[in-house]
Amino acid sequence: MSELLFETERLIGRRMAADDAAAMHAVYGDVDAMAFVGDGAALSLEECEGWIDITHRNYERRGYGMSTIIERATGEIVGFCGLVHPEGQIDAELKYAYRRTAWGRGYATEAARAMIDYGHRIHGLDYIIATIKSTHEASRSVLLKAGMRYSHRYPDEDGTLIELLAWRAEEAKS
Repeated sequence: MSELLFETERLIGRRMAADDAAAMHAVYGDVDAMAFVGDGAALSLEECEGWIDITHRNYERRGYGMSTIIERATGEIVGFCGLVHPEGQIDAELKYAYRRTAWGRGYATEAARAMIDYGHRIHGLDYIIATIKSTHEASRSVLLKAGMRYSHRYPDEDGTLIELLAWRAEEAKS
């Protein structure tokens, strides 16, 4: 299977490679960039290497996982976006994180749209979800622009309000 997953006007999405660890750490090691991701803790380089290994196992198991997002004009890795099943959840979930220098350029929306299309077209996914902290307005905007719709809100284990947004193939056609 090709490493290339999708191309957009400004971005290239490809399978994550082992040598992406330093670029991944530049994103996931940034406390500010991680403020709305998981528990908000930055990851070490070793943890990033571990997540790349997990991603490779996801490729083997499902055919998809997180991917590396590259800015066409510069060839620079600007972030990561993919479809995952955290803790074995049934539904594919769209996840993403970008370098702070890439924020505000529309890259997250562009890659999210392309990833949803890839998941549907190549892997037959007709239902894809995304979860965000309810206070993360920028991510909500990205997901709505990418074609997802608000579904519901629920409290996380620590009481943080989480919003679930969803993309459904039958709604996308209408």
